[in-house]
Parts: sequence; C-alpha cells; structure tokens
Amino acid sequence: MTDPDPIPRKAAPGKPAPRRSIPLALDDGGSMYVSEAKIHPRDVDGMFQRLRTVAVWWLLGMYYLFAWIPWSDGSGGSRQAVLFDLPARKFYVFGLNFWPQDFVYLALLLIIAGMALFFFTSLAGRLWCGYACPQTVWTEVFLWIERWCEGDRAKRIKLDASPWTRVKVLRRGGKHVLWLVFALWTGFTFVGYFTPIRELAAHAPLAGSGQWSGWETFWILFYALATWGNAGFLREQVCKYMCPYARFQSAMFDRNTLIIAYDPMRGEPRGSRRKGLGSVLERARGLLDKATAYDYVFRAAHHHTAADNLVAARGNTSVLDPKAVAEPLPSFEPAQLGDCIDCTICVQVCPTGIDIRNGLQYECIACGACIDACDQVMDKMGYPRGLIRYSTQNAIDGRPTRVLRPRIVLYGVLLLALLAGFAWGVTHRSALIVEVLRDRNALYRVNEGGGVENVYTLKLINKTMAPQRYRIALDGPDGIHLQGGARTVQAAAEEVLNLPLVVEAPPGVSGKREVRWQVTPLTGRDEAASAAAAAADDATEVSVNFFGPIP
Repeated sequence: MTDPDPIPRKAAPGKPAPRRSIPLALDDGGSMYVSEAKIHPRDVDGMFQRLRTVAVWWLLGMYYLFAWIPWSDGSGGSRQAVLFDLPARKFYVFGLNFWPQDFVYLALLLIIAGMALFFFTSLAGRLWCGYACPQTVWTEVFLWIERWCEGDRAKRIKLDASPWTRVKVLRRGGKHVLWLVFALWTGFTFVGYFTPIRELAAHAPLAGSGQWSGWETFWILFYALATWGNAGFLREQVCKYMCPYARFQSAMFDRNTLIIAYDPMRGEPRGSRRKGLGSVLERARGLLDKATAYDYVFRAAHHHTAADNLVAARGNTSVLDPKAVAEPLPSFEPAQLGDCIDCTICVQVCPTGIDIRNGLQYECIACGACIDACDQVMDKMGYPRGLIRYSTQNAIDGRPTRVLRPRIVLYGVLLLALLAGFAWGVTHRSALIVEVLRDRNALYRVNEGGGVENVYTLKLINKTMAPQRYRIALDGPDGIHLQGGARTVQAAAEEVLNLPLVVEAPPGVSGKREVRWQVTPLTGRDEAASAAAAAADDATEVSVNFFGPIP
C-alpha cells in the first residue's frame, strides 16, 4: 500500500502547512520482511578451490575415520583412537588419556584456539571461515551432492523456476535422500565419539542386534537434523546472520591484514569490450588515481545497470547505501575502460553472494572463489592475473605494507608460548594421583600396648594405560611408622585403589604431628632402585597430620 500523494504541498495563506506523509511500501503478503533469493554458487576451478577441496577431504576424513581406528588400551585389549567417555569421565586421544584432574589442559587448549584465531585473522583474514569452519566444510559437500543431482548453476536455477514434474520430483527427492543419509552418518559419527562407535553400530536399528538408547537416538537425530538444515537450507545465512565471528572480525582487521580485495585503480571503469584490447598495464591509460577509482566503484554499486547485472548474477550483493544518490556513470570509450569486463562471474561463484568489487564486507568468508574465477577471465582476455587477489588495503591503495607488525609478533609469541606450555604440561603431567583421607569415625585410638593409632584411606589413581607397581612408605617423627612397614601394591591400567592403612606411634606421643606418605613407582625398578628414587625426590609425597592424646 502506497500513499497516493507523497509529495508535500504548499500551505494556503493563513492556514497551517499540511503534514507530509511518508510512503510505506508493503509486499503482497503484507510482510515487512523480504526473503532472500536462493544462492546457487557457480562451480569454479583454481588454486584456492583445490585447496578448499583438499581441506574438505582432509577434515572430513579425520572426522569420519578417527572414531574407527583401533588403539591399544595398555591391558592387551583395544579401544577406538579418539573417545570422550563421559560416564567414566575420561577422554582418550590416541595414546593420551585425560582425567577430570586434567581439565586445566582443556581450558588451555581453548585459550590456544582463541589465540590462534586472533593471530591468523589479524595476519590473513578469515582463513578459518573459508577453509576449516564446519559450516563451510559440510555446505561444500552438500553443494557437491546438489550439483551431482541437479546439474550446474544454470540448470539448478532453471529447475527452481520450473513447475513440479516427475523429473523435478526425482531430482529434488534424490538430492534430499542423499542429504539425509549423509546427515545421519554425520550424527551417528558424532555420537560415536562419546559412545564406542562399534557398539553403536552393532546396536543400530535394522542393522544389528539390540537398539540404541533414547539419548543416543535423540542426539543422532538432533545432529543429523542440524547438519541437514544448516548445510542444506541455511548455508550462507549462518555465516551472515548467526555466526558472531563475522560481526567481531573488524576488531582484528587493520589495513595491513591480508584480505581478498579488488583493485579498482586497475579495474575501473568496468565494462564489456571486444577481445583484443590490452590491459591497462599495457596501455597508455595506466592506473587510475584512488579518488576517481573509488568514485566509479561507488557509482557502479548504485547505478541501475550494475544492479541489473547483479540480478542476472542471482547474488545477494550488498550495496554501499541503498538510500544514497549517485550520479550515473558516463559512457566510456574502450580505451578508457579498466580491466574489469563486468561479467559478474566473481559474484556468481561467491557462496555468500556478495560483490567483492564493492570492497571488504563482513559476509566475505575468504574462500578465494572470486580470485579463481577472475583469474580465469583474465587468462581468457590475455590480461595479467591479480585483478582480485590476496592483498592488504594499504597495498591496494598504493601505500607501504607491513605484514609483520607489533600485534602479529605479540600474538605469535603468545601462541608459541601457549603451545609450548601445553606440550610440556601434557608430556610431563603426573602419571599418579595420591590422596589421603583420614578416618572420620575416630580422631585416634589407643591399642592394647599403649600405642596410638590413626586410620587413613590411601587413594591411588594409576593414570597410565599400563599396569604399575607402587611402593608405599611413611616418613614420620618420634617413631611414628606405618603398621606392617612399607609395602608394595599392584594397580591395573587406569585403576583406582582405595587402601585402608594404619599408622602407629609409640606410647607417649601426644598432640599433632606431621607425617609424609611416599608413593614411588616400581615398574622397571627393583627395591633398591625404588629407595634411591625416593631419595632423589622421584616419589609422590603427601603430608597429613597425625593426632594423639592431648596432654
């Protein structure tokens, strides 16, 4: 609905000026929102696309295979290489096992991931988004399935616009069946990292004996549905509207950050031309000055001819300001044109549908598809590559660039320090946990000979994945000793031992005394070597109090 008279009228003499009405345009359904057109990225080949393909295969290969790799559990059996055993509160990553007491390493790993994100984003932009983000990786696979079922970009657009026929139902139905199978496999694999995946497969409905538990079924279906929805339907909208990284990336960018950028000094003014016209780098025209080049970009982004091209490209390209008034571009002679032929292929290949020629935009995930597409066009035109390239904003503007700058050095040093600390901590963490608990029923007791006894529970946790032997001894003043003397115990791999032990003091000992428990690993050592190890501070010591009668 539109106001039939939105233009203000002059007031009659002696009367107040009429109120100016504001035109309000609604669509036919009365909605204030306009749904975005579906983006069908055009297939492209090139160095960056090949890198993305390698990254997809590598990352998905690790995800789908690591849970199936058998690994020795140290006791003659085997387990899967990567398992997050929540009921047992243990995480297994190949030859490493992590207990709840190792939670600090998980926190440190998250800090390392955050610092790596800061470092690589400040250095080279959104590498994570373009090559390693799960949303990007799974969306790429879903696009491969879509191309295989429905054809290339032109065929998919045509299929969207066509009525429902038997062929369309078969193609769309086949695509969604493959999507669902792949999504269910994804959900099954995810749950297989928390439940032994071979047992999960053996209990699969219609494929093995038994059935999944309610929680296993819920999480498999939940992650399958999330994969199907995010990678099949939401796609670029997750990156543009749901992911917070796109919003705070500007805090980590500066003019020396490597970004995917269009060179307007070389490319503007854009326009079609016959093949045979040389590049501006070979013609007398040369590069434009910065002010003129960016003015042409601004006017082209708002000019209706550019908008028509964007509609033809079926992209959701953002413009600088839809309310801005820009002068239309004049007609240019072929010799005045830049190297951009305005083919819009850089828009057609973009998975988020933006026009990189409008400058850096938060929707850009730095996948490099526009670089590969533009390089192919430049090759066909006989122009040098690099009209769209990885560069810095300073380099594009002709200013000096410093890739290694203080913030990069600081992030790099902190990241290396965190990695070194994590590696040292994991490789040097204690393989034994010793806890001593006093008997809560009695502070002390006096035996028949007049001696004073305290009862303790010694808790030993063998964190290794191999059987271990330990020597338990007590070091106490005033003749306080372990009843029965030092002893040796055997602990299986990852076993928790709870040993009730009695400490005795001779008659006459009173008050509070400090005693030290000493637990020394014996595996691969004899008794003499164990004593030497204890003397060399190889033993794990725990100090506790011994109580006697109060004088």
